[in-house]
Amino acid sequence: MESIEFAPAGWIRLWPAFLQPDEAQRVFHQLASSLQWEQHAIRMFGRLINQPRLTAFYGESGVSYQYSGLQFSAIEWSGPIKQLAKQVTELTQQPFNSVLCNFYRDGQDSMGWHADDEPELGVNPVIASVSLGACRRFDFKPKEGVVGSKQSVWLASGSCLLMGGDLQHNWLHQIPKTKRINEPRINLTFRWIPN
Repeated sequence: MESIEFAPAGWIRLWPAFLQPDEAQRVFHQLASSLQWEQHAIRMFGRLINQPRLTAFYGESGVSYQYSGLQFSAIEWSGPIKQLAKQVTELTQQPFNSVLCNFYRDGQDSMGWHADDEPELGVNPVIASVSLGACRRFDFKPKEGVVGSKQSVWLASGSCLLMGGDLQHNWLHQIPKTKRINEPRINLTFRWIPN
């Protein structure tokens, strides 16, 4: 396990080989073909644009989540995604009842600078992020007024990253666009959302 501390009190933990390569590839193909992927439009700069990735939201019955003006009710999880949630809970010793799934079709799909600081996630949310498929760079930068410098972590297939402390209140993160990657990637961000 690798660890990075962020001031004031945020942190990340990285398990580079949470899943072995064969298992990561198998799970990637299962989820790519079985999840109910959708592309949503969000309002940015006064106009509607399609998110540059596909998403799906799964979890326990009754869980809902809102971000970027979109409201999601969890599709009840079962099979490989529920099994993966159990494995992540065992690894991290953290409870999770939902997962926001992102499908990056190639390097042109991305996630802009943001923080997972929605009220329903609680004061200091703990979020586990499992990567499958293409290796992508995950960037962090401090919010305005917070002391610190940009940092990056490479998330390989089968890795699990855990974010916690007050990281979401003081730091932003992103998956930037890149022309160097043509392969797809699935990212699963496990969360605890009271219902």
